[in-house]
Amino acid sequence: MESFLFQATVYLGAAVLAVPIAARLGLGSVLGYLAAGILIGPAFGLVGSETEDLKNFAEFGVVMMLFLIGLELEPQALWKMRHKLLGLGGAQVVTSMALVSGAAIVLGLPVAEAAAVGMIMALSSTAIVLQTLNEKQLMQTAGGRSSFSVLLTQDIAVIPMLAVLPLLAVSGGGLVGRASVHGGGTGGAGDSTAAANAETVSSIVQNLPGWGITLMTVGAIAAIIVAGVYGMRPLFRYIHRARLRELYTALALLIVISIAFVMTLVGLSPALGAFLAGVVLANSEFRHELESDIEPFKGLLLGLFFITVGAGISFPRLLDSPVTIMGLTLGLMLLKGTVLYVISRVSGLGRRDRWLFTLGLAQAGEFGFVLTSFSVQTGVLGRELSETLLLVIGMSMLLTPLFFIVWEQINKRAVERGDAEEMEADEIDHQAPVIIAGIGRFGQVVNRMLQLAGYETTVLDHDLDTIQLMRKFGFKGFFGDPTRPELLHAAGIDTAKVLVVTMDEPKNVTALVKYARKARPDLHIIARAYDRNHVYELYRAGADDIVREVFDSSLRAGRYVLENIGLSEFEAAELEKAFYKVDRSALREMAQLWRPGVPISRNEPYMERARQLNAELESALSAKYDEMRGTQREEDEDEPDDDSDPKPGTARVA
Repeated sequence: MESFLFQATVYLGAAVLAVPIAARLGLGSVLGYLAAGILIGPAFGLVGSETEDLKNFAEFGVVMMLFLIGLELEPQALWKMRHKLLGLGGAQVVTSMALVSGAAIVLGLPVAEAAAVGMIMALSSTAIVLQTLNEKQLMQTAGGRSSFSVLLTQDIAVIPMLAVLPLLAVSGGGLVGRASVHGGGTGGAGDSTAAANAETVSSIVQNLPGWGITLMTVGAIAAIIVAGVYGMRPLFRYIHRARLRELYTALALLIVISIAFVMTLVGLSPALGAFLAGVVLANSEFRHELESDIEPFKGLLLGLFFITVGAGISFPRLLDSPVTIMGLTLGLMLLKGTVLYVISRVSGLGRRDRWLFTLGLAQAGEFGFVLTSFSVQTGVLGRELSETLLLVIGMSMLLTPLFFIVWEQINKRAVERGDAEEMEADEIDHQAPVIIAGIGRFGQVVNRMLQLAGYETTVLDHDLDTIQLMRKFGFKGFFGDPTRPELLHAAGIDTAKVLVVTMDEPKNVTALVKYARKARPDLHIIARAYDRNHVYELYRAGADDIVREVFDSSLRAGRYVLENIGLSEFEAAELEKAFYKVDRSALREMAQLWRPGVPISRNEPYMERARQLNAELESALSAKYDEMRGTQREEDEDEPDDDSDPKPGTARVA
């Protein structure tokens, strides 16, 4: 017990110290966790291979992450993603498997072992990639969404891989251990751990032939699906009757842990079982409750998992043959990167997203630990080869955060060269009642006001720097040209209640209003106008409310002038209101006389009516002023003076 507490203290202390430093240096939390693991493991030897219990505990971070991913994927959503899953994901998995297997055969491995190596190395790290994409606010980009599709395909592909691997065994080797997410470490677990794990495996699956293990794999997966469909809702209703908040958390943990235990008994991946259970429960009315209960545990345990990956890297073995290990690691990443780059070009991803897609998925992943351990247990791979594979997987995962930093530099240089116009628009996965097109100084105020009032918005802007800055402050926005019809429909213009157009370029504002009015005659459109001519254009285009960008601020400035040359705050405010009403009324009338393409100075009817309206405005304001002064004189006779003017030199922020 003391040893476990000491190891837990070391792990958590390393995370608390290393991760903030890495984040401050712009390296990301994942690299911080991995570095912390290297420091407490290979560097200073504070933890060793005897910490298997803590490693297994940390593995539940990946288990919970896969469960949460499954909860977000309703079967209907999976069906909508089928083209990307089969196209991007399917092409990556099949092509990478074939090329890696071919390379393994060239290096001298038998066909069965080469096929197993191809399956193991075709998979990427869901944990590292999703954590980094979310941390860097890249999930909304086309590259981020494409990466997610490939990772999802890989997670699903683990199911047939686990079923096929036992059939590759040269002899009908029995199941000797259990597959875990970590799979015995990246070169550190010994035979004693496998033997201890073997005692927990059910006698039903011990010493089964390959086809028997395959049937058991399919049966366990089917059992989880059936239990999720028919058993979870009654169980949740039973818990709901107790009306105790902590029982929901206990039930959420029970679901994940029990599924992990069942999958472990038959030698399968707990993370895979949790993912399937999440997909099954995605349509449940209790989905959001499960998400909120699991999320706090997932983040901490996932960080511990990254630390165990760093701590498990066998640097003595790496130093024994550094050229071989690093050559295999870089060769693997180059091979997978080539496959990913070709797929990204064929699929039409832009330059920025192409490199994000390629550099982000070139590594091997945590499911590689699963399949490697499972391959050893079923007799497909030998112990020495498996230790080399585990070390290559760990090194590729260690290099991945550095690859994301390389991508950031590529992206930064592209922005500096002005290539933002060529960049692929983000894939929009959020719809709200209000769409804001343009999030500059004007649109930011509108957006903040709506969000403070509790309303969700979907923000679009074609300025990449603005969107990235907005994300740093915690606001969600999508990069792309709001005038593109496909982006508007993806943002939800078919169901939105209000469209707010606040872009800088008047031509784009008018074009967007015209299209939106044609697409949705019932949509309420609020548009920002550059000047009076632009007001008339937007009026003809179909905008409901037109806001001149400097009109309101000019009115307020005029009111302040009136207050400081003798009028009271009430008088100045009343004159401001009167001017606003008369000017708005005149503007509607003048819009009927305005002619597109004809200069105002050459539009005689317009000019004549403008002179008349200006005289009427002066007369109306003069009458209003005389009326207020008369009323004020009567009040002054009965009430003492009350000097409420601001002190000289006091600034007023408007």
